[in-house]
Amino acid sequence: MYNCYKDCVIEGRILYLTEAMNCALVTSTYTVDVDAHTMFSNITNEVVGTGYTANGATLGTKTSTQDNTNNRGVMDAADVTWTTSTMTARAAIIMQWTGTASTSELVCYIDFGADKSSSSSDFTISWHADGILYLG
Repeated sequence: MYNCYKDCVIEGRILYLTEAMNCALVTSTYTVDVDAHTMFSNITNEVVGTGYTANGATLGTKTSTQDNTNNRGVMDAADVTWTTSTMTARAAIIMQWTGTASTSELVCYIDFGADKSSSSSDFTISWHADGILYLG
């Protein structure tokens, strides 16, 4: 989670369920900096490829759940798919999308653990059953 997102939650600047949220993809050459990177304009090495649109895809069916068993709040959304794509990505970045990279605040960075590729096929991110992220 980017540190700026923690501040956004406290100050009420990002309303996850009601605001546009995007999922963008980056290559392995992007170096995450949870302290200094605050806006999507700070992100370097966004994926370029057939079927991928700059600034990512909109998160659909967003949900927020209070998990009393594990004492946390869970953020989730529908899986994201780029159809008939040819690209390679190392990680996903979730952000509040305002329509402009310089004002779109970062939420989290999700490392896939290795490069993932598609070749004229669907590139799908299937979120974990526990959600995209949680605040505990």
